[in-house]
Amino acid sequence: MTQTLRRTRKRTQSASYNSIPTWSDDTELVGLVFELSSSTGGLLPLQYAVGLHAWFLDRVRQIDPDLSAYLHDGESEKAFTISGLNGVLIPQGRQLQVAADRVYRWYITALSQRVVKWLAKWMQSLPAEVNLRDLPLKIISCQVAQPPTTYAKLLSTEIEKTLILSFVSPTSFRRKGHHFPLPMPINLFHSYLRRWNDFAGMPFEQDAFLEWVDEGSIIHRHQLSSCKVQAGKKGSVTGFTGALELGLSSKAKENSQFVQLFYALGELAIYCGTGHKTTFGLGQTCKGWIVDSGTSAASSMEDILANRIAELTEIFTAQRKHTGGNRTAEIAETWATILGRREFGESLQDIATDLDMPYETVKTYVKLARRTLKVE
Repeated sequence: MTQTLRRTRKRTQSASYNSIPTWSDDTELVGLVFELSSSTGGLLPLQYAVGLHAWFLDRVRQIDPDLSAYLHDGESEKAFTISGLNGVLIPQGRQLQVAADRVYRWYITALSQRVVKWLAKWMQSLPAEVNLRDLPLKIISCQVAQPPTTYAKLLSTEIEKTLILSFVSPTSFRRKGHHFPLPMPINLFHSYLRRWNDFAGMPFEQDAFLEWVDEGSIIHRHQLSSCKVQAGKKGSVTGFTGALELGLSSKAKENSQFVQLFYALGELAIYCGTGHKTTFGLGQTCKGWIVDSGTSAASSMEDILANRIAELTEIFTAQRKHTGGNRTAEIAETWATILGRREFGESLQDIATDLDMPYETVKTYVKLARRTLKVE
């Protein structure tokens, strides 16, 4: 008999829900949205998404330590995504102000049956709040954002005239060791097919499909903006936001199997996101044409920090260029991230926590970084 989640969570003084999301045991993908609020308001660093990432993985660890380790360290594609806080965040100095009693939305998606089953168990005893640094955010509600489904059902996605995707958070790809901030069809579908082949249990031959995409996909229209953000634990990312409409040539439509996969992957995009660092809020993707009318002040602040980290990375790389190799790039990026965030007012202890580094190491690195700047 198909089992479903039931409303058996423990009631707490600070949280109650009208309903708890339910889905069947065969579900392989689902997206949730949490409504969060702070009664007092407070400040967050520009890199608060790292804290959301850590908080989520710690919740996984409390129920399933092996799954948490796999999601944190696994070499495969990540089987989940998380968003940043969706709502008005007002810059205050070099931090972001969370307004008192304002509702913020936070999205989580699961891309494998194992993660979906963990979510099912977690739903039965949700915590009362999300603790983000020293700012508790009360969980007001939890609802389904992307419907429960399976990969097999995605393969029966209705074929439409065009595929319209919107990239609602900064999105980027890795290409030849650099960021590639353009939604070229071959990059988009490479991103989606990697996830599909990792989790669906129905792999498709990558090279043949991507060659078909490259030859037969048509960009009908686009509206894009570029941006630079500090994403993940270290470094900065050059990305894009905006919307894109894709179609297929008459010749491409002759391959019915690939046409069906094309639209299935377009549907998968709303679950898996696009590009890299989707577990730190990047690459959030929606169906339909959604274009932000302007750049928020918070995004401008993020852009300033990301550009500063990129500038520092170039300086530290140049200083150490005689050593060469990946180690040089790794150290330069680490120093740049630590110093950039410190310049923006974050404590060394918070930076050390986010980077999973000893406090004394971070303290030493910031001293060395400052010394290097003086030499420069």
